[in-house]
Amino acid sequence: PATQGPAKEVVLENEVMKVTLTTRGGRVKEVVLKNYRDHQNQPLTLLDEQSSHMGFQLSTHGTQLNTGDLFFETADQNQSVEGKDSAKATFTLPIGSGQYIRQVFALPGKGYTLTHAWEMVGLGATLDQVPLQFVWHDLIKRAEKDVKACRNKTTINYYLADDQFDHLKERLEQQEQLLQHPVQWVGIKQRFFTAGIIAQEAFTSGYVATTPTPQSATTVKEAQVCLTLPGTDPQQDKKGLFTFYFGPNDYQTLNQVTKGFSKNISLGWPIVRWINRFLIIPVFALLEQYISSYGFIIILLVLFIKCLLLPLSYKSYIAMAKMRVLKPALDAIKAKHGEDMQKIQLEQMSLYREMGINPLSGCIPVLLQMPILLAMFNFFPNAIALRQQAFLWASDLSTYDAVIHLPFTIPAYGSHVSLFTLLMTASTILYTWSNEQLTPPQPGPMKVMAYAMPLTFMFILNSFPAGLSFYYFVSNLVTFGQQSLIKRVVDEEKIKKKLAENKRKHKDKKKSRLQLHLEEAMKAERGSKRKARRQSKK
Repeated sequence: PATQGPAKEVVLENEVMKVTLTTRGGRVKEVVLKNYRDHQNQPLTLLDEQSSHMGFQLSTHGTQLNTGDLFFETADQNQSVEGKDSAKATFTLPIGSGQYIRQVFALPGKGYTLTHAWEMVGLGATLDQVPLQFVWHDLIKRAEKDVKACRNKTTINYYLADDQFDHLKERLEQQEQLLQHPVQWVGIKQRFFTAGIIAQEAFTSGYVATTPTPQSATTVKEAQVCLTLPGTDPQQDKKGLFTFYFGPNDYQTLNQVTKGFSKNISLGWPIVRWINRFLIIPVFALLEQYISSYGFIIILLVLFIKCLLLPLSYKSYIAMAKMRVLKPALDAIKAKHGEDMQKIQLEQMSLYREMGINPLSGCIPVLLQMPILLAMFNFFPNAIALRQQAFLWASDLSTYDAVIHLPFTIPAYGSHVSLFTLLMTASTILYTWSNEQLTPPQPGPMKVMAYAMPLTFMFILNSFPAGLSFYYFVSNLVTFGQQSLIKRVVDEEKIKKKLAENKRKHKDKKKSRLQLHLEEAMKAERGSKRKARRQSKK
């Protein structure tokens, strides 16, 4: 009788989420996130009856049954948690005398979690010696305008009971993994939202898989989750407690769900992750409390980072000023020796030693700033706060700002033109050119590389979030202003006098072992090249 019957709905609702449960399967039928809209500006439905199917899979007399296909009974009505600690709904499947399956769902007054308590009583004699499993099939619904970026960022994450996090690769091909160790939670993660299940007592094993759906305009990937429940004796009564999470990929929100759940947001490699977690995210959240425009928040974030890095920028500028003072002498060395790079480098090293200059002193501050630069590459693509937030001509800072749609596709670039990316590229090229006027000329390949990098990033960032390109554009503008300010403060005449003093001090100073070793190696290389030329002439 349980295979047929009417499907009755029970709606549990709090301030951020509306969950529709159904007697067909005693399961979650639909989840709507109230504070978010989809790419068509409709209430964001994270999953519904057509896309998601979940239930317990059990075996009786050689037949596989899924509770998601059976009809439960309930006496509960729609409930809102206003004025209550939680709203509850109970679903019961009576099977015989003292035999039943019961599922109880509870939605708290705040947050994006839904608890699911279940028990199976008196079924031991009817079940085969097959482990009980929780099965979840989800056609992951499209939620974003940029379906390609959404598909690329959709995967399944999982956290093992021994505190190890792992995930399926975010590739546009089928991915699957057998989980042979106890699993604490599994998350079906999109770019900005996650639907996950957390076990009170770890699942003993499992299987997860994703398959892209490139032909569909409404789904991004197909997810399959099969988790084996603890307890090996099917003759015993069984019960357990799950917690579902249906909500945004907001770091502070995920961090409060369960251990390791914040890893559903990729914050980068360890050093980059620490910068994002302890610096960028807290500062961004603080600015959100007082400023409503996310464009202005990005500008203030740039100013904060630039002020933080000002000592390094100052040291880098001083190093450039020293090199600028030496530029005439370096040009003279190059003119003296022509294309003989060995002699040029030898005399340059000697000049640096006399002047007391470390030629790498300008590079070290730049390298120390790189982790923050990389942190932004992980922060902006995952910042749900920028989702559907407009600024200037960009209608959504979480995706590209297409000012021109091309009737064709340029390989590695796309079929649109991002204006923020163009502005970022132009400002980077201008910055590179201005630096070249202040520093000694670079060898040919290095000079080409300096201009090729901005053009390469123009292709890479054309489909990245507009917020990221805008950040780098503003950062370049602030750098120009910062250098102008430092230039007013720095007295280059004092630098010249200091270098002249260093030259007098180092004139009679013995060369270091490293310098002697490098000079000997360069002389030996020059000698071998001359010998090779003589032999070739013979």
